[in-house]
Amino acid sequence: MHKVKRAIIMAAGKGDRMHPVTFDIPKPLVSVNGRRMIDTVIGGLKNNGIDDIVVVTGYLGEKFEALKEEYPGIVIVNNPLYDTCNNISSLYFAREYLDTDVIILDADQMIYNDEILDPGFEKSGYNAVRVQGFTDEWLMQVEDGKVISCSRNGGENGWQLYSISRWSLEDAKILRRDIETEFEKNMNRNIYWDDIPMFVHFDDFSLGIREMKKEDIVEIDSFEELVSADPSYQNYPQAM
Repeated sequence: MHKVKRAIIMAAGKGDRMHPVTFDIPKPLVSVNGRRMIDTVIGGLKNNGIDDIVVVTGYLGEKFEALKEEYPGIVIVNNPLYDTCNNISSLYFAREYLDTDVIILDADQMIYNDEILDPGFEKSGYNAVRVQGFTDEWLMQVEDGKVISCSRNGGENGWQLYSISRWSLEDAKILRRDIETEFEKNMNRNIYWDDIPMFVHFDDFSLGIREMKKEDIVEIDSFEELVSADPSYQNYPQAM
């Protein structure tokens, strides 16, 4: 059994689909029903005893500096290429922190059940929700507890991948190696970091899943979804 000792929170993106709110507020710092998205993530981690937290910032990075006072001990890592590369660049600039059992997760989601961030795990892999019908999200097929394939175009009857993943020290080292290879040698900078274990270097890993329920977490990807989650944004300036 492995136990997460550090969290890496990805918070560098511009959140263009959340305009106009994100013109002057980074997406993870947007409040939903009175609570910022990143607070549900950090709070959930701390409630599970995970206090070693690294936040990777980029867009409006200075806005995150206050987190150091709000959550003493947090480390902020800047991604200077957030606006020219995909999020593989964020994990690349935080790669030195892939030296222990680690959980990697996005900052722009609402965690409603802290249990999904439990630090204990047996196999590296992603949190997932069972899908019986169709989804256009990344969909994994699992046999005997092992991920055997993933479709980036979705599909039917599988396990929808969510942006919460745990990595053993051994796998974290492999992940760092593969990211360095793609980012430095192959100049493959316009992919998600998750493409590394799920597609580009799939055979380097033996991944499992952490089952959860759809209502445990809400991913808010657009202004329309924000309004649906928090109707007070209907009258947001410039949104009329």
